[in-house]
Amino acid sequence: MPGWWDVVLQTLEAEFSDLSEPAQFARMAVRLLLAVILGAMLGLERELRGMAAGLRTHMLVALGSALFVVVPLQSGMEADGVSRVLQGVISGIGFLGAGAIVKLSGAGEIRGLTTAASVWLTSAIGITAGMGREMTAVLTTLLALAILTLSHLNTRPERPDD
Repeated sequence: MPGWWDVVLQTLEAEFSDLSEPAQFARMAVRLLLAVILGAMLGLERELRGMAAGLRTHMLVALGSALFVVVPLQSGMEADGVSRVLQGVISGIGFLGAGAIVKLSGAGEIRGLTTAASVWLTSAIGITAGMGREMTAVLTTLLALAILTLSHLNTRPERPDD
């Protein structure tokens, strides 16, 4: 008859066994770390521009989005179930992005659209990395950085960035 501590240790071992194989661990680590790195790249660009949603926000959005797809895929969820998860993530990120959009009273100016779009795209990049489409996530991040960087070359001085 096993002792009390043996049961506790066996239970802990079973609870932490979701990444017991080296290939599983490596796959999860690559997908989640890549999502964080790509989110950081976009977040750093926004941070350097002085936007409210910067480095940490973009990293967390990318990581959370990747996690929301990695775990269902790892647990064997069917495509229709993963589709429902994606619908929830996309709706939630839309709500987060809406919080970044501000209408300045009296000026009739709306600010934050680019920040909201970058948070939305960062979520999509995190989802892409989480689904194992690493090169697509990298390419999309490079395109987004090009858009954000090149768009500042045409920004008029009297119109502050959003």
